[in-house]
Amino acid sequence: MSPAAVTAAGPRHFALDATVAFAVGAAFSLPCTYTEAWWLQFLCVGLLAWRAGRATPARAAWLGLAFGTGWLGAGTWWLFISLHRYGGLPAPLAVVAVAALSLALSGYLAIALGLFAHWRRGKAVPDALLFAALWLTAELARGILFTGFPWVATGYGQIDGQLAALAPWLGVYGIGFVVTSFAALPALALHATRRQAVVAALGIAALLALAPWAARDFSAPAETLGVTLVQTNVAQDEKFAPERLPEALSWLEGVLRDARGPLVIAPETAIPLLPDQLGPDAWGRLTARFAGGQTALLVGLPLGSYDAGYTNSVAGVSAQTAAGPGAFYRYDKQHLVPFGEFVPPGFRWFVDLMHIPLGDFSRGPPVPASFAFAGQRIAPNICYEDLFGEELALRFADAPQAPTVLANVSNIGWFGDSIAIAQHLHISRMRTLELQRPMLRATNTGATALIDHRGKVVAHLAPFMRGTLDVTVEGRTGLTPFARWAGAFGVAPLAALALAVVALAGRWRRAP
Repeated sequence: MSPAAVTAAGPRHFALDATVAFAVGAAFSLPCTYTEAWWLQFLCVGLLAWRAGRATPARAAWLGLAFGTGWLGAGTWWLFISLHRYGGLPAPLAVVAVAALSLALSGYLAIALGLFAHWRRGKAVPDALLFAALWLTAELARGILFTGFPWVATGYGQIDGQLAALAPWLGVYGIGFVVTSFAALPALALHATRRQAVVAALGIAALLALAPWAARDFSAPAETLGVTLVQTNVAQDEKFAPERLPEALSWLEGVLRDARGPLVIAPETAIPLLPDQLGPDAWGRLTARFAGGQTALLVGLPLGSYDAGYTNSVAGVSAQTAAGPGAFYRYDKQHLVPFGEFVPPGFRWFVDLMHIPLGDFSRGPPVPASFAFAGQRIAPNICYEDLFGEELALRFADAPQAPTVLANVSNIGWFGDSIAIAQHLHISRMRTLELQRPMLRATNTGATALIDHRGKVVAHLAPFMRGTLDVTVEGRTGLTPFARWAGAFGVAPLAALALAVVALAGRWRRAP
């Protein structure tokens, strides 16, 4: 059927196409939570590419908008919990807010598919590469522009799939390019000849069979370190309640005093007050064990002052850092969450509708120093920051001082008992594959865990329980290809790849 015939099919078919695309997009997000369904992404992208390959640019853009809205809506519906349950936003407005965000971010994919329909040549291979390059461009735009929101990016669905071996080479966005190019190939070949479709399907089979051969260790073992990970399990609506604070801080003090690991890590805002707001000698009691012995502490808390500005931070205390009164290692969160940690210009009216105690934090340096302890260089990151592998890679630009261990402290209690916990764990697993460094995760409600340098969850605590997890982590040295190119250039090489493929596809299109 020609594009003109498809357009002439009428508004009923147009609405049906959009509905199906929305449902397929929702299914596409599932492997980012339930990673054993990694194959589903190939099927969903193939269906979208097949339909977009026979549509007009306007219709293809509409399909992209519907697919993207289903994808992002199904993958981030838990934002409703923070807006409604904890933010006090009326349920209808919270639904509208999540839907509006999903719709707006889907605009990138809509533009990409509209351009694909306009530029496609009708040849399976160049069209599949064009489709994947435009998809990659849309994902990069969503992950970078306006502070970026790369949640449920395509590559996360492959964390337990055959393509996970490509992570230390290409990173999460590069895996997405491979998925979409090979998924689109047989679908677009159906518009050519059945023989081309069979050859393309064999290409996918070859990719899935050969991809694991790319797996190799670019890093080498360093020293080991015992660590106690703390899970505080404070309900989000109680975290800042004055009547709840004394008991929570008393429990934390006992845990820090009795922890068995030489290094203790407590989650984001485990201490929800500034050190000088804790009361006389409270900070000293919490940290006394670590300031003069063979143990160390990393704990999340706010730091700063009214004049200097406030930061969402991690404080590190050890005999080496406590050179004077009040001295400690400090890591300040650099990639802040819009609405959660700063208010974007023009959106104060929206924030005024909610009752969430939002911060207006200052940003930390983009390339912070690691926390040095017991022969390890531990690189903290706070919650949302581990979505940005290219930003973590900046810390590997100076190879001799590159981190040996990553440590994520998080509080996603804002999102209740939802799929956000599993998704965030998979995100951390992708970072360990890209950089081949173990990740220590200390969280408020989950998932508190140790992930090794191959993305395997070695140990974890059940979510929504108060407790500690004792683990032994093996640090790593050496750089992956991803750490080298992303540490030097960020995502620019991927953007250049996408532009080069688009330009090449355009040249193929003009060729006689």
